[in-house]
Amino acid sequence: MPEPEQEEITAALSMLRRGAPEALEGLLPLVYNELRRIAHRQLSAEAAGHTLNTTALVHEAYLKLKDQTHAGWVDREQFFAIAARVMRRILVDYARKHWAQRRGGPGRRALTIDDAEQAGLLAVADRATELLALDEALERLTAMDPRLGRVVECRFFGGLSEEETARALGVSQRTVSRDWSMARGWLHGELRHDVA
Repeated sequence: MPEPEQEEITAALSMLRRGAPEALEGLLPLVYNELRRIAHRQLSAEAAGHTLNTTALVHEAYLKLKDQTHAGWVDREQFFAIAARVMRRILVDYARKHWAQRRGGPGRRALTIDDAEQAGLLAVADRATELLALDEALERLTAMDPRLGRVVECRFFGGLSEEETARALGVSQRTVSRDWSMARGWLHGELRHDVA
């Protein structure tokens, strides 16, 4: 991202911190393409046929970010780390909703495998299970070590580089590299254990 654009983002975030909510409207055009990249990255892990598309995810996240003007964003890396977390929550909520529908949520009959195949929902339901398992494992990791959880959110969900993640979390790049390796190993073991 060009330096002047980064400075504009930082200036808009600074205005928000000082209590100027109108700055969020000026911020959106500056961050829109990066939010689309984050959304696309998160959705690329989802099954084909997912009813959320990149634009819908960005717009949903923007509405939630708009309500977080009190977040005290310091810089673009922190903003995008929070945006990645918001998108992750949207996808997890979406997966839970579809999982509940599949299991026969309130006022609905449970879907059978045949129903799901006919409606093209089987792949979404399968991915929902994986996404929910990852979310639960990430919640356990975050409970043990909050920084490791935030590194995963920045690197995996946000697509931030090690350097960007280090700036967003206020730690060294070497710490991020070490945390990222440790978190990936821990999550791999947890997810393997959950499947077994």
